[in-house]
Amino acid sequence: MKSFTIHGVEKPLADLIKDKAESEGLSINKTIKKVLEEYLGVKPQPDRKNLGDFKAFCGLWTQDDLSEFENRTSDLIKIDHSDWQ
Repeated sequence: MKSFTIHGVEKPLADLIKDKAESEGLSINKTIKKVLEEYLGVKPQPDRKNLGDFKAFCGLWTQDDLSEFENRTSDLIKIDHSDWQ
């Protein structure tokens, strides 16, 4: 088995890896291997066959839905400067 050393890992990335490892109960090494395997397709992520079952409840909007929302809420983005005096 081959080993790698990665230098210069920035703190935000290191923190994300550490958080993921802790949330999954894995070591940092196993977490990095898992992420690489999934990303490179060696061990694909589990099939999410039923993901579409909840599509109606996920807030997916059509362009018409978005336009209607923006029209109905357009007055909410106006600033009344007298409110800030």
